[in-house]
Amino acid sequence: MSVRLSLAGPAAPADFAPRLLEVVQQAVTELHPRQVSHIRCTLDSSLERDLGFDSLGRVELVARIERAFGATLPDQTLQTAQTPRDLLAALLSAKGAGAALAPVSVRVPGPEPTAGAPTEAATLLDVLAWHASAHPERVQLIHRSDEGEQAVSYGALHSMAAAVAAGLQARGLEPRQTVGLMLPTCLDYFYAYFGILLAGGIPVPIYPPVRLSQIEEHVRRYADVLANAQTSMLVTVAAAKPVARLLEVQVPGLRRVVTVAELTQSRGAPAGVAIGSEDLAFIQYTSGSTGNPKGVVLTHANLLANIRAIGQAIAVRSQDVFVSWLPLYHDMGLISAWLASLYFGNPLVVMSPLAFLARPERWLWAIHQYRGTLTAAPNFAYELCVHRIQDAQIAGLDLSCLRLAANGAEPVSPDTLERFQARFARYGLRPEALTPVYGLAESTVGLLAPPLGRGPLIDSIQRQVFVREGKARPASPEEPNPLRFVACGRPLPGHEIRIVDETGREVGERIEGRLEFRGPSATRGYYRNPEQTERLFHGEWLDTGDRAYLAQGEVYITGRVKDIVIRGGRKIYPQEVEEAVGGVPSVRKGCVAVFGSPDPRTGTERLVVLAETRETDGRARDALREAISRVTVDLLGEPPDEVVLAPPHTVLKTSSGKIRRTASRELYEAGLIGAPQHSVWWQMVRLTLSSAAARVRRRRAVASEAVWGARAWTLFWVLASLTWLVTTAIPRPAWAWALARGAARLLFFLSGIRLSVRGLEHLPKGEACIVVANHASYLDGPALLAALPPPFGFVAKRELKDRFITRVYLRRLGAEFVERAAALASVEDVRRMSGAVAGGRSLIFFPEGTFRRAPGLLPFHLGAFTVAVRTASAVLPVTIRGTRTVLRDENHLPRRGDLAVTVGAPLRPPAGGDPLAAAVALRDAARAEILRDCGELDAERG
Repeated sequence: MSVRLSLAGPAAPADFAPRLLEVVQQAVTELHPRQVSHIRCTLDSSLERDLGFDSLGRVELVARIERAFGATLPDQTLQTAQTPRDLLAALLSAKGAGAALAPVSVRVPGPEPTAGAPTEAATLLDVLAWHASAHPERVQLIHRSDEGEQAVSYGALHSMAAAVAAGLQARGLEPRQTVGLMLPTCLDYFYAYFGILLAGGIPVPIYPPVRLSQIEEHVRRYADVLANAQTSMLVTVAAAKPVARLLEVQVPGLRRVVTVAELTQSRGAPAGVAIGSEDLAFIQYTSGSTGNPKGVVLTHANLLANIRAIGQAIAVRSQDVFVSWLPLYHDMGLISAWLASLYFGNPLVVMSPLAFLARPERWLWAIHQYRGTLTAAPNFAYELCVHRIQDAQIAGLDLSCLRLAANGAEPVSPDTLERFQARFARYGLRPEALTPVYGLAESTVGLLAPPLGRGPLIDSIQRQVFVREGKARPASPEEPNPLRFVACGRPLPGHEIRIVDETGREVGERIEGRLEFRGPSATRGYYRNPEQTERLFHGEWLDTGDRAYLAQGEVYITGRVKDIVIRGGRKIYPQEVEEAVGGVPSVRKGCVAVFGSPDPRTGTERLVVLAETRETDGRARDALREAISRVTVDLLGEPPDEVVLAPPHTVLKTSSGKIRRTASRELYEAGLIGAPQHSVWWQMVRLTLSSAAARVRRRRAVASEAVWGARAWTLFWVLASLTWLVTTAIPRPAWAWALARGAARLLFFLSGIRLSVRGLEHLPKGEACIVVANHASYLDGPALLAALPPPFGFVAKRELKDRFITRVYLRRLGAEFVERAAALASVEDVRRMSGAVAGGRSLIFFPEGTFRRAPGLLPFHLGAFTVAVRTASAVLPVTIRGTRTVLRDENHLPRRGDLAVTVGAPLRPPAGGDPLAAAVALRDAARAEILRDCGELDAERG
């Protein structure tokens, strides 16, 4: 090969260019094995258009060059290099490998924070003002860059934000107007965000350009977002100002494009603007750059509710140190990392995403140096650390300070969790620090988190059963190829979730369905988009767009309802790529499928473009692939990982003509595209029939459940009516109980609900006792009626006494009524219950006092146990399982399921001593036994 170099500056060593091209060609071969035959690497090849390097691919390429030449390329190489020739120029100016960061322990500077937190704050502005007043010199954040580190105190942040606010108001910003915020990770971002709020505006963070050379093209893509948000100003970098004229044409109402430097030149203080908790704190756009933008409306109340719930779930303290490289235009970086740290008073150490991508070890070294306790990243980042970081780069690293490393924002891979822990355990990483989480912009940012300190929980399930029936049955250790899903925990405090089927009915344990939620963090909808807002809400529940199943209170996310591709933490919407590619000459319009295919090597998804064409000439097909790559780069700023050209009728569609992306992906992953025509068609027919059969099975199952539920309700009301009528004429509670027991057993038998009862031998003979049972459903009463022999009396809430039907029935059963608000807390109720037990009556208590739809054993009230101590009576802990699944609170129809009642061994109150201490000990012992057997989480622990 003969290569001529035309470079300014020192001449390169003779073998640098050939060696560099070898490294690049090898990377191309490994990243795109199916396309390597038509990719030719030269010094002037475009890294994106010609060689197919996306952002992660460029990161890998730079790392290989550094290893091959023993050099450290400048950080901006990732941003500025367009060709191998640019890489060569960067290599010539590179520093030696010894310039990497050294492991030096650094303490976060600044005074200790004032005790407490701004718990009374109603807005983010109140939070900043509280901290700026309480400890203005306290360091709020430390920004790390190639130039070093810059610390910003609460006082300085407040002061700079005020200067930005004054500049915005001087340029005509009115209260409640939106302001676009298009800045990279820099101090200006933090000043501008709060400056917009102080001026009374609404920040609209958008994705900053990866390379300044593409600023105009980038802004064109975001014109729809800016127009939908009705932005009046755009705060950005100086390089974007030349496109102001273009933006003013494309975005009606946009008056100015300004920089933070320009805004802070204004003198004077900003005018005060009344901001309340229900005012917007920012608008988070989630749907990309074209089509129908979806801007999630988030109020100050939403943000503070979510931040406080996250803080409660993971026990955030002011002594924590959060280390982050997450982009600030993304809710995980903006809210979870920065705004939560600002609220709780813990310092944030922040670096740019580019710094992390260039050298992932910087993230880990920052944790080491600042003794970081908290961090977060998408799954791909953990995978990148496993594969990119060399042992020599982290010699002396200590991660023992890290107590929580959240993994979220894209699907969490169990393999990545295991590899990351195995790789970094010897550097002090504790397994319980790895914390899979789940959230979405519509819930502000966070929705699910596991119990603190538990570590990852991975569920292996039977693949075929799950794929065919949607049932997540645990797999045996001998299962050859199980599906594995990671638990993302349970709802944040104050939030609720449910999983529903296609009809909107809540499904049972280990049944896959659509995940919905509600809570104080939930958005009110999408900005100026009523159509999408209507689709988001199902009554008071919001649709996450994800599928999941529930097992013992833990939520397992199984996939997305829509076919969004997540690559490197970024969401890519297939529809817009398909439309753009469909416009390429020689591509059959409407016959393009874009989907993501998991890539275990990177821990994220590969972007695959499957396009039909009639072209058969080799050169023409190569040119077509390049054209498709160019269109994709123009749209997304990144090329696809693979372009697959297929003959006509390969892309699968529904009967109405919609692209079936999942089925097309299965065809691709099975390696059937490009096989002989008849074989492909046969496989496509099989896939189509298989998918159709699965849909039919699921719809049949849904219909069957609905019919069964209606039948069960009919049986209940018929038997309940007859039983009530007969019971009113029965003079003795024991006889009424026997009748009710028979009716309950008949109901379960006719409905096909199997009831198993264990431990009846523990019932004391010849003495009164107290039964305490967990409470999960309205079915708990019938379950105990069917399980326990007479005579017993229920302790019921006083509200039931005010209703004629329930009063008459429960009195016949010998029930005792107590105040609901303070169940057995009053001296009179305790005295009355004690007298009943002393008189020989056995009573059944639900010591939780109530039940809720979310699983979890609630705290127990002391009333039942106080009665037991006073009367020296045995307490029988009774565990009920299955009733929540069969009839969950707020569900209209029951579901099929089995019930189990287990009577535990009697617990005797200790003789003598303090009665209160004895009641507490009895309560704790009974609750511990029920918690062990009920199969639900301990809701008392949050």
